[in-house]
Amino acid sequence: MTSSQDALLPGTQRALLHRIAVAQREGRTPSLVAAVVRDGRTVWHGARSSVEGHAPDENVQYRIGSITKTFTAVLVMRLRDEGVLDLGDPLEKHLPGTAVGEATIAQLLAHTAGVAAESPGPWWERTPGSLRPELSDVLGEQPLLHPAGRLHHYSNTGYTLLGALVEELRGAPWEEVLRREILEPLGLHRTSAQPQAPHAGGWAVHPWADALLPEPAEDLGRMASAGQLWSTTGDLARFAVFLAHGDERVLSAESVLEMRTPAAPAEAPDVVDGVSYGLGMQLTTRDGRLLVGHSGSLPGFLANLTISVEDDLAAVVLTNCTSGPSLGTVGADLLRIVAEAEPRIPEPWRPLREVDPAALELAGQWYWGTGAFGLRVTADGLLSLAPLTGGGRGSRFRPNGDGTWTGLEDYYAGELLRPVRRPDGSLSHLDLGSFVFTRQPYDPEAPVPGGVDPEGWRGLD
Repeated sequence: MTSSQDALLPGTQRALLHRIAVAQREGRTPSLVAAVVRDGRTVWHGARSSVEGHAPDENVQYRIGSITKTFTAVLVMRLRDEGVLDLGDPLEKHLPGTAVGEATIAQLLAHTAGVAAESPGPWWERTPGSLRPELSDVLGEQPLLHPAGRLHHYSNTGYTLLGALVEELRGAPWEEVLRREILEPLGLHRTSAQPQAPHAGGWAVHPWADALLPEPAEDLGRMASAGQLWSTTGDLARFAVFLAHGDERVLSAESVLEMRTPAAPAEAPDVVDGVSYGLGMQLTTRDGRLLVGHSGSLPGFLANLTISVEDDLAAVVLTNCTSGPSLGTVGADLLRIVAEAEPRIPEPWRPLREVDPAALELAGQWYWGTGAFGLRVTADGLLSLAPLTGGGRGSRFRPNGDGTWTGLEDYYAGELLRPVRRPDGSLSHLDLGSFVFTRQPYDPEAPVPGGVDPEGWRGLD
């Protein structure tokens, strides 16, 4: 991936710079650095700093806090894809003796395991990890606060357990597995568990004075898999491309899509903002866009990675203050600026290379009850079902090679679409997960469940 200021129009670049300049000034932070990714490459990088002439570039490390959790989740998903574990497995099956063994791996990934948010000892973000050498030190005497699977409760200690799970099943330290399985294949050479020069220092800014206090940069020890990493805008831009499109060397596109799919509701105060959680990824809706990614914070640092898959855009924002600008808002604004100023040019329409007569026979108008739907055969060889008027359920379907099709999205994801034929071989109707779709509303010649009144359609006396 290369950085090119020429890829965006000058007016767009100025709007992006203005946004981060306002964030750095109003957020009162020593420095703020950002990058925008479009179509798989970095197209803009900007920075603002309190030190004149020392604006950080895309290779300066900042601590990224809980964005680390997304890396840990990728490691767990790799274990799943290899068949080493199932997301429905209880933790006890692979990591016995933790006192939270009944929680499933999926629940830990989605923060629905009921595990406490923090370690019960001294403030873990500002104290050495050597104070918590064992999992029992991290979890304490009462690690479970809620029944597993009942609600979303964000948990740093839950991701500590997932890091321990990776170590147990790989037989190597979490950091070593991370470097071998994610960082090296994706070329994230400036992402590390310990800071590597050049890196920013972490600061606290006095709330009522323009004064600074240096923050400690502790090694989190056992809790590293929840928030240890340092990274750069350059590396996180590459990571964003992976999270949007997948990379077969690390994780398939299907598996990263699963990570981006809601797996848990939000905690009650966040529901109104449309915030939910997938498997190691935060999901929110802003400006009519579904945004995925993760935020991060540790004393002295804030971080945010935001992706709009539909726009093929991503933004990375990093800063070195304990509290200050809302980086989630900044990241969403950077995406909005580019999407509105330079909307994505769609790919040209292209026809099918080959026409499948069996698929073409299914195309056209269908009715589910009285609801009208259109079924199209698209150039990628899929079927696309969508309501013709009003609301309704739609999906794309992939062929299974036996005349049936499997849904790919939303309500019909995984459901089977089966063309049903009459004894003479002609097409009768479509069976979609037991729902009957007919060529005419309640077609009397099709086996509509409950039957069709023999007197047919009529007026009202």
